[in-house]
Amino acid sequence: MTTVVKIGGARAVDPEGALADIAALVEAGEDVVVVHGGSTKVDETLERMGIEPTYVETPAGVTGRFTDAETMEVFTMAMSQVNTDLVAGLRNQGVDALGLSGVDGGLLTGTRKSAVRVVEDGKKKIKRGEHSGRIDSVDTALLETLLGAGRTPVTGPPMLGDDGSAASETPLDDGGVAAGTPVNTDADRAAAAVAGALGATLVLLTDVEGVYADPDDPATLISRVETPAEWAALEAAAEGFMTKKVMAAKEALDGGASAVIVASANADAPVTSAVDGGGTHVQRSAVADEDQTAERETAEQ
Repeated sequence: MTTVVKIGGARAVDPEGALADIAALVEAGEDVVVVHGGSTKVDETLERMGIEPTYVETPAGVTGRFTDAETMEVFTMAMSQVNTDLVAGLRNQGVDALGLSGVDGGLLTGTRKSAVRVVEDGKKKIKRGEHSGRIDSVDTALLETLLGAGRTPVTGPPMLGDDGSAASETPLDDGGVAAGTPVNTDADRAAAAVAGALGATLVLLTDVEGVYADPDDPATLISRVETPAEWAALEAAAEGFMTKKVMAAKEALDGGASAVIVASANADAPVTSAVDGGGTHVQRSAVADEDQTAERETAEQ
């Protein structure tokens, strides 16, 4: 079974424990794919260059980065630095890690968004000049080739925002290379797309122990989510940055992931302890309707 580990980019996340734990898992023969964020690194780089980071709120209440052309250049540079640092960290732990962005090899592709719906001063608006996209396709053959060769892929945004055309005369369906441009995509949802495509377990590491019923009370950690009613309670409890993690959990499970765990990156052996029961575990049964459950059970027989 493959494990996809998403290492968050928040300032409070220390990746060292996760890297050592991933090294132990790889040494034990486990296949691991690492997906990273880098929001703090992007903001720090923007600020050093005298550019104010811009965040917008969607009509659904989700807050995200607005990525104009200038920000996109900085985003690509900062994410490359995060990827390189993680690859170096894993290699120092003895892992044959290989870094590639979502653009490399057309690993993560999807349609670019050039405008987003936002809420400003209480009014809904269309904000243009956006450079982002939602992942529609993951090149699992590329990841499986790397894993089969004993490599540990380390990937993350940007993705390739394609326009549905091939870069050569060969059509995409006949092996043509997708044309496109690098665009921002949410790292949690990138990890979800990868885990879903690989049928993997997704471990979302962050700076808290999981999802709390009361965000101000760590004693209210939601440990297991197995039914639609428990899923509804999880969605209701998620606030702020946790909203995207819950959204990513559903996308991963809908896409084929076996389970999703939200857990602390700062715990001892954070990946192993999460898989062994720590954090918030979300099972397929929580989001699948009866027909989907029956189809999957039949397919797995």
